[in-house]
Amino acid sequence: MPHLVLIDGPNVVFRAFHAIRHHLSNSRGEPTNAVFGYVQMIRSILNDLKPTHIAVAFDPRDGTFRNRIYPEYKAHRPPMPEELVVQWPYIFELTDAFRFNRICIDDYEADDVIATLVRKAKERQWDVSIVSTDKDLMQLVSDRIWMVDTMKKKDYGPEDVHEKWGVPPQRIRDLLALTGDSSDNIPGVPGIGPKTAAELLNTFGSLENVLAHAGELRQKKRRENLIAHADDARLSWKLVTLQDDVPLPLDLDDLAIRQPDRERLVELFQALEFRRLLDEFSETVQAEQGAGCSNHLVDSEQALDELLARLAQSDMIAVDTETTSLQPHDADIVGLAFAVGADQAWYVPVGHRQGELAEDKPRQLDREQVLSRLKPILEDSQLAKCGHNLKYDLQVLRRAGIELRGIQSDSMLLAYCLHPGKYPPKLDAVAADHLGHRCITYEEVAGKGSKQISFAEVPIDKALPYACEDASVAWRLCDTLRKALARENRLARHDQIELPLMHVLADMEWTGAGLDTEHLKQLSSRFGQRIRELESRIHELAGEPLNIHSPKQLGELLFDKLKLPGGKRTKSGQWATSQDILEQLAAEHEVPRLVLDVRMLSKLKSTYTDALVKLVHPETGRVHTSFNQAITTTGRLSSSEPNLQNIPIRSSDGREIRKAFVADPGNVLVAADYSQIELRLLAHFSGDKTLMQAFEHGEDIHAATAAAIHGIGLHEVTGEMRRRAKIINFGILYGMSPFGLARQLGIERAEAKAFIEAYFERYPNVQAFLESTLERAREQGFVETLLGHRVYVPDIQSRNGARRQYAERT
Repeated sequence: MPHLVLIDGPNVVFRAFHAIRHHLSNSRGEPTNAVFGYVQMIRSILNDLKPTHIAVAFDPRDGTFRNRIYPEYKAHRPPMPEELVVQWPYIFELTDAFRFNRICIDDYEADDVIATLVRKAKERQWDVSIVSTDKDLMQLVSDRIWMVDTMKKKDYGPEDVHEKWGVPPQRIRDLLALTGDSSDNIPGVPGIGPKTAAELLNTFGSLENVLAHAGELRQKKRRENLIAHADDARLSWKLVTLQDDVPLPLDLDDLAIRQPDRERLVELFQALEFRRLLDEFSETVQAEQGAGCSNHLVDSEQALDELLARLAQSDMIAVDTETTSLQPHDADIVGLAFAVGADQAWYVPVGHRQGELAEDKPRQLDREQVLSRLKPILEDSQLAKCGHNLKYDLQVLRRAGIELRGIQSDSMLLAYCLHPGKYPPKLDAVAADHLGHRCITYEEVAGKGSKQISFAEVPIDKALPYACEDASVAWRLCDTLRKALARENRLARHDQIELPLMHVLADMEWTGAGLDTEHLKQLSSRFGQRIRELESRIHELAGEPLNIHSPKQLGELLFDKLKLPGGKRTKSGQWATSQDILEQLAAEHEVPRLVLDVRMLSKLKSTYTDALVKLVHPETGRVHTSFNQAITTTGRLSSSEPNLQNIPIRSSDGREIRKAFVADPGNVLVAADYSQIELRLLAHFSGDKTLMQAFEHGEDIHAATAAAIHGIGLHEVTGEMRRRAKIINFGILYGMSPFGLARQLGIERAEAKAFIEAYFERYPNVQAFLESTLERAREQGFVETLLGHRVYVPDIQSRNGARRQYAERT
């Protein structure tokens, strides 16, 4: 038996929008809550109702015949929220991608379209499910016609309608004519609610009979209202009556369910950044596409010869290494994977070590022989190479005696240039987002946690699809992402900045930093001794030994025994002993001061003097950090394992740690920094003549600002005035308010406001630039650097004031 599902598009979308009101948007700042809810409802409909035929009805953009009958119809509805307006194009595109018939007929509402399709289905004795909560549609319910609330998982048949409204479905329009509908501006009869309307209809049978017998009613007000507003009731009846003769451009058979356009759905989910849906649909797309990529195992001389010949003739070679370690200086090559297109990939195993017996040894070529034969191709700068995170592979191959040359594209860097900071720079995240492809995970081939094995122990038959996929997906990503950046004229950043920088960073990581380990060991010993002395003094002041690293014991000492003021308790009821609380108490007593010293020294010892010594590589005698090129939203580099950008400098003890970083004999370490780079960029971007002249003439910009806001000459500016002006210069640049400036300078808000106004009088173009930048960010959802690096600020349009203000300061 055919089962027709009719979706009330406006009702479903509005419900989705209001059901998911929390902030949900993509990285471009586009709200996506209604779209997400709509997709979830569609999936629920398909899974639960299992239709054989389906259609979605929508309202026309302009009015309908009801507006001609009654111009006030729906006249007082508030305008649609802008956050919903911008989501409608996605709603329509998704409907089409699911291959549902999208029906919108001029002069008729979606309800009329549904009523017409219901009539046609009844004539053919089909089952029909109407997905909506609109009470107007309940007049259509009958033995084979149900209404379905997908959110509450509830169906409404004739008995359910009767139970809910007190009348059968065929009397719903009579009931609505009596009650009216304030949301649609349908007048009805004043004083008649659903319960009263049901009583009247159950007594008299129909609207006309109710009106005909109105004079017989005992209740005076009810009688008078029905008589006085009889015409309103009849008008309302016309407005709520659904038209079932809408001229439709298709028939029921045209509504047969079809397979969705999964590739288009994946594209839309990528744009909307629906990760979980991407994963689910990507698996299906890949299954439908079949194997997609032909994977070739290279385990013989002949196969290697064929691979080398193919690589030598290729326009672009994707390269990927499988190794024993994430640290290049420790990584032995287990295998190499190559791809020369989206559909051809090879894996050359050279270091798998399954089994101890000769017959258990995996069949693979000699590592040195393979590397020797691949070396000319990998080092040929005329053969274009690509890959994902090639900074790692470059160093791994360097350890094996090969210099990888001819690198044209890195999919990690391309993705970063397209959407900085959007996701972790792993291949699987980028592939899911841009290809709709779910990659085989490392855990799927090597296991998890304590049971995880080295890649060298992974059977070759499991390694083959994993390694080939890494190479082929990297090839596809580079092709896709280069085209995406080229369309936006943003490819230069990857080619001219990020890719050359990648080579520099690879050299820096490979070289490492020299470290005076003896100096660090001595520092560690000294720090340990000072910690013991400080703890001893604390015990002396406490009158008893205690573990000062225990928040419970320390809190009891400070607030129960020493009775220090300002104590606060945590949710567990213990005294809070956080850094800020101890800093407040430090002026009151020696113990909190000493505890702060212990904590500072303990951190220096554990994080730096002890940890850095352990990170020195045994072969090179140096520390090899990793520079993260594609993580931060702002475009800055970060450093990890260890973080060499966070070596302390403010304290004398921190500076002692810095002394441990040394140059090789005959060399020196040089530190270079831009002078007031942010303000120089501000002068360039704003074009403010006064600010530019100050830099061009070599003026002290902070002193010049101090003179301007105080209305004095440069020679009269004091050191304190200059310090304040420096805070103002940078504070205004980063959106500091009068309140924030007042708090930072310790002055009244009115004075801070006057300072800011004086600043903008001095540099008028700066204010115009800041305002235009904010306006551009609101329009585009991002801001952009001189060299094309974008920072997306999705909260710039947030309805949450705090989030919006934070985005504006960003």
